[in-house]
Amino acid sequence: MIAQSFFAPVQRELQEVEALLHCQANDAHPDLCAALDHLLSSGGKRIRPTLGLLCGRMLGAPHDKIIILAAAVELLHTATLVHDDLIDGALLRRGIPTLNAQWSPPATVLTGDFLFARAAKLAAETDHLALMKLFADTLATIVNGELTQLFQARGLVSRENYYQRIYAKTASLMEMTARAAAMISPVDEAIVETMRQFGYELGMAFQMVDDILDFTGEQAEVGKPVGSDLLQGLITLPTLYYIETHPDDPDLNILLEGEYSAEPQHMERLVQSVRASQAIDQALSEARQSIERALACLANMPAGAEHQALQALANYIVDRHF
Repeated sequence: MIAQSFFAPVQRELQEVEALLHCQANDAHPDLCAALDHLLSSGGKRIRPTLGLLCGRMLGAPHDKIIILAAAVELLHTATLVHDDLIDGALLRRGIPTLNAQWSPPATVLTGDFLFARAAKLAAETDHLALMKLFADTLATIVNGELTQLFQARGLVSRENYYQRIYAKTASLMEMTARAAAMISPVDEAIVETMRQFGYELGMAFQMVDDILDFTGEQAEVGKPVGSDLLQGLITLPTLYYIETHPDDPDLNILLEGEYSAEPQHMERLVQSVRASQAIDQALSEARQSIERALACLANMPAGAEHQALQALANYIVDRHF
């Protein structure tokens, strides 16, 4: 069903992107080739390259440049997942063993580094200096966000911190993708800025919904324990809403005092409390508001199949598993 909606206008281009991705390790160590094939075959939906392809086609970007951009974006995303899984100690992603489940930490880190380098090389092949700078700035934002989460975010009740974290983790890459697609298209700066805003709102909503699914999904679907962020002391949007409406819940004190790892049974009970509360609907409502703003950005964009597909993509983001 998904393939017949927002993927449909760029099916041929996605095949070109896939071929370009798979050849990125052709001249590298054989184990790197195998690792890249494993990573690219692990069930990713290719949402980010699809976003870039749809935006670029809608705005008239050169075919070769949007293919390269889409591949660079997906390779950058893949590299961040390699490092994220190692940092988190995750052994499965989408039900498939992660790279660090099979390789040593040094080998996993080096593989991620290789993918970052190849992503940067692809970005450079667009021959667009401003795009290359944007690409580098986005990578720095993602890395800085991971460090902030590691050192400062545990047990922290702060909407500002939450929005900064999800921007760095997810929205920055979607923002860059939509903006970059406009940058290589024959459009003015006002359109570039509008597409940047579109990507930003899309990415913020995407991560909000991911954080909701962390509570509402089943372990078999999400590939990790229900409420895994909260069990690690990370306060996401549903918990923020729960704290506002249930400030006297005694389990919250354990979380806010930093004792979440020492009292797992209390955190598991808190996960169920959040899951059963109105906080889930409140968080989803906020994600839908972001999508409404994203759709407003498309209002004056060129009509056509790509425009309709971008609308479908935006709606899909808040309708996943609901």
